[in-house]
Amino acid sequence: QVQLVESGGGLVQPGGSLRLSCAASGFSFSSYAMSWYRQAPGKERELVASISRAGGSTNYADSVKGRFTISRDNAKDTVYLQMNSLKPEDAAVYYCNVVAGIRNYWGQGTQVTVSS
Repeated sequence: QVQLVESGGGLVQPGGSLRLSCAASGFSFSSYAMSWYRQAPGKERELVASISRAGGSTNYADSVKGRFTISRDNAKDTVYLQMNSLKPEDAAVYYCNVVAGIRNYWGQGTQVTVSS
């Protein structure tokens, strides 16, 4: 079955960096676009970034453009989110996502806290 396992979250000071990873299994990873979403307390889940199957096309939320970079390694079935210049408003649970067929799959999420 499809599994998405995020890691790399934690506590970081404003201006700091984190790299999130999402290890995928149970499907043909290189055949699907992948996305990162986030959800802060009391807010709706929002799309942060997405990447095409081969990695040649990426899209970002306006709020993270120029600071975050999504990438993927199809040999390792893993998608990454490099987050630089983190701000307190980036604090959220970050989720990996794939839409395979008619189903929407999510990981368990990884917490990112940005605080001094």
